[in-house]
Parts: sequence; C-alpha cells; structure tokens
Amino acid sequence: MSKHIHTLQYITHGSPAEQIKQTREACEAGVHWIQLRLKNENDIVLLHTALEAKYICQQYHALLIINDHVHIALAVNADGVHLGKEDSSPADAKILLGPSKIVGGTANTLEDIEQLAQANVDYIGLGPYRFTKTKDKLSPVLGVEGYVNILLSMKQKNIAIPVIAIGGIQSEDVEDLMQAGLHGVAVSSAITHSMNKQDAVQSFYSSLKTKEDGTLNHSR
Repeated sequence: MSKHIHTLQYITHGSPAEQIKQTREACEAGVHWIQLRLKNENDIVLLHTALEAKYICQQYHALLIINDHVHIALAVNADGVHLGKEDSSPADAKILLGPSKIVGGTANTLEDIEQLAQANVDYIGLGPYRFTKTKDKLSPVLGVEGYVNILLSMKQKNIAIPVIAIGGIQSEDVEDLMQAGLHGVAVSSAITHSMNKQDAVQSFYSSLKTKEDGTLNHSR
C-alpha cells in the first residue's frame, strides 16, 4: 500500500475554538496536514470540532488526522489518527478504520518504535527534540544525537517506517534533523505564534526541500 506521509505536520493546541481558528489559519498558510489534538473534552464537543475541522481541511485539500480519539476519526471520516503511548492500540485502530486510513504513533525510545513496528503503523512521531510547553507529560529530550542513534538502530533492525521529529522544533532546526535521516517534522508553536504564518510555513517547506505539496511517497 502506498500512502503520502507529509514531511510537515501541524498540531493544533488549546480550546476547541482556538483549534478551529488554528486549523483555518494553518490551511490558509499552506499546511497540508493537520493533527487535531483535543484533550479532556466530551464526545459532543469532540465530534462538533472534528466535523468543523474536517470541513476546513476539505476546502484546502489538507489531510485531517485526529489525535487519540479513534471513534471520532471514524465518525467524521478523517484521514487517520495519531495515537500516544497511553492511547488506543494502533493495531485495533487499523482494524476499525480500515486499510486506507493513516495510523501514526508516538515514540520516545527504540523500544517504543519496535512495538509500533509490530502494529504496522504508517509513521512514527519521535520526540521530544527539545523542551516544549505544548505537552503536559514530557519524555526525555532527544536532541539531534538521540535521533541519529535511534534511526541507526532502526536501520540495523530493518525497521523502515517514516519518522517525524516533534517537540519545540523551529525552521532553523530542520536541516540538522533531515541530515540525521528523519522523514519530516511536526510543529505547533512555531507556526501558531508566528506573526506571518505563510512565511513560517514556506520557511519550513524550504528547509525540508520537499515537493510543492509537501509530501513524499511512502511505499509499503
């Protein structure tokens, strides 16, 4: 199966209203992959917010990935889910959502990656790169050296899954991260808090040296 795993992934943060605003602004700025990250909300709020985000993403031909809530992703026909280490089983999510949907998982260690590889995830969000206030329970910071070591171990173990760096990443970090062998980056604050979001997005794409649509074809 061939899936497009984008090299620039944007993660929303904050209240449902803030995340809808962020989704629209990110799409307007040229982002093609939105991860909706709603925490501590009831199903009605989750569903309403996800439907609104889905509508915006469709307008801009962007992918919508739902963080954690597989049942919401299924209900709104999102493009996939991203699952944290304490969330649903990636293998179960794949069964529920079907083969056409994207399932990603969070990792901090090689052991995490090996477990995700067994579940046949489509990509791995590996981090954090550096300290970030966006996430409450932060795992040990990796830095470039941490990524190099883990990616080398993955190669030795024949684990060929796109790895996305996450955690406080700025556009000036991208070149070093890509040289380390990463597939791409996931960002939040670097775009959310930018005065000129379009310039910020283009700066990331330029650093990533991707195709114009910001994707690389990932064949499985």
